[in-house]
Amino acid sequence: MTTDEYNLCVDQYADSLYRFVLKNLRDAERAKDIVQDTFEKLWTRADTVEFSKAKSYLFTAAYHTMIDILRKDSRQEFTDEMPNEMDTHNTHYSDLNEILHEAMNRLPEVQKAVILLRDYEGYSYEEIARITGLSESQVKVYIFRGRVFLKNYIGSLENVI
Repeated sequence: MTTDEYNLCVDQYADSLYRFVLKNLRDAERAKDIVQDTFEKLWTRADTVEFSKAKSYLFTAAYHTMIDILRKDSRQEFTDEMPNEMDTHNTHYSDLNEILHEAMNRLPEVQKAVILLRDYEGYSYEEIARITGLSESQVKVYIFRGRVFLKNYIGSLENVI
């Protein structure tokens, strides 16, 4: 990868990488640090990373760094369990975005990460599997379970409007 290609990667992917990490960590300073560390890793491996695979490399490196931080802080536990099915949102609000963010924050970290990669960043199941180190079928299961939880949490549109 050339210096120009690296700079193009920074221009093209820094914002989406930051949004991805920020949505998972909910800590702007840590998100900035992870993005900076990720681009530093890319720079040190620029001779071995192809420009065409730089986006995947960046998201994979950021994901693994983020998971390491979450494990270190022991804020969330990595489990296969679904969130409590009884968690629902029944009050009336007109801001669906606020409710969706609240619901996303209640998901286990792995489900949240795969949903963000799929629905916010547009990755395919195969790409998400490579980034997270999960199998493609695990990715599909986590996305399905997460979406079911989000649907149940938000409830009917009558509660939102």
